[in-house]
Amino acid sequence: MNADIRQIRTAAEQALAGAFSDLKPRLIGAERERADAFRMFEEAGLPHRRVEEWKYTDLRALMRDAKPMAEKPGKAALDAAKKPGVLAGVDARRLVIANGTFVPELSDTKNLEAGLSIVSLSDALARNDGMVSGIGQTVPTKDVAVALNTAFMTDGVIIRVADGVKIERPIVVAYVFTGNAAATFTRSMVTLGNDAALTLVETFEGPADIDYQVNTALDAVVGDRAHFDHVKVGRDGGKALHLGTTMTRVGAEAQVHDFAFTTGGAVTRNQVFLNAVGDDTKVAINGGNLLRGRQHVDTTLVVDHGSLGCESRELFKHVLDDESRGIFQGKIIVQPGAQKTDGKMASHALLLSERAEADNKPELEIFADDVVCGHGATAGALDEELLFYLMARGIPKKESEALLIQSFVGEAIETIEHEGVREALLDLAAAWLKARG
Repeated sequence: MNADIRQIRTAAEQALAGAFSDLKPRLIGAERERADAFRMFEEAGLPHRRVEEWKYTDLRALMRDAKPMAEKPGKAALDAAKKPGVLAGVDARRLVIANGTFVPELSDTKNLEAGLSIVSLSDALARNDGMVSGIGQTVPTKDVAVALNTAFMTDGVIIRVADGVKIERPIVVAYVFTGNAAATFTRSMVTLGNDAALTLVETFEGPADIDYQVNTALDAVVGDRAHFDHVKVGRDGGKALHLGTTMTRVGAEAQVHDFAFTTGGAVTRNQVFLNAVGDDTKVAINGGNLLRGRQHVDTTLVVDHGSLGCESRELFKHVLDDESRGIFQGKIIVQPGAQKTDGKMASHALLLSERAEADNKPELEIFADDVVCGHGATAGALDEELLFYLMARGIPKKESEALLIQSFVGEAIETIEHEGVREALLDLAAAWLKARG
């Protein structure tokens, strides 16, 4: 006799099912994609520790409930969104998404450079823009966080850069949350034509005392010989749950630099899925996390080399204080025929407390024989000899510690190409260290 075993739905899973049923008539466009994505979620449920890719971030346990969808921003949200944020001193084109809704009146969309197009996702969905008809196909994945984002996506921005156009000023997409506990599902898309160039910065900010939820995703298609720099800055409130996914498809001889920097949020998972589909691409995926209290940050990435002569570099630095937890799961895949691949991956954790925890899980899957690939991971405390060296020269202990920590995480931040953005994040790191006392 075979027993029919069914997994009991959690309160969050039941709430998500009810919300999709209630919201379905009001969700604009992409009906088939939404339905297929939600069906995927219903079959899998929220990921838990027995799902290998989520073993360190048991979302089924961490996500106790599902917040209602955030309402369109009112005056308080708009006032909060007017503040310039961490990149106030950077000359950039700023686009604002408040409580999950694109705000045209606060966004710099006038006098666009020739060859640059910016539209909101909601407008594109409403008119069935061809770019959104294949949403989710940039890097196909069965990831549940992406499936939920596709099912519930409400707004975001779609940025197109034409062939040969190089956008000099960075574009900053500022995601700002304010108000009561709620959830946002934002989806943005970037398309760079052949020989194009763009620096895109995404910033996330919210109140410290509200347990809101963020599920955000970015699809990026990078043309041949294009240059795409992407920086993500996570400064969510101390009770926030943040699920973020970047999916990038890279053409031949292109360059992609991706950087994630996180200091906020209670639970954060940053995912990167990148497919190198053209020959001789160069990819750098780096990041830094500065964590305290009981913060939990999970960095999970998959770099899939599918063509000849591609190069990838990954470097992540985690500074962990108190009872915080930093996780790195990185996988390099080399497909059959992707000869001459050069891939190197490293994750380093600096533990400032005996109660902090670092989990590193680097992986290689190689199906070609003419490649150079390697990975490494370390976790440890501050170097006592270096600390003594600085203190012996009259530098107080706290300042000596700060110098060593800043040097440690600064190695990753220095990989950011844009000087203004790089300096802003170095200042943010210094402010975090000062607040540590």
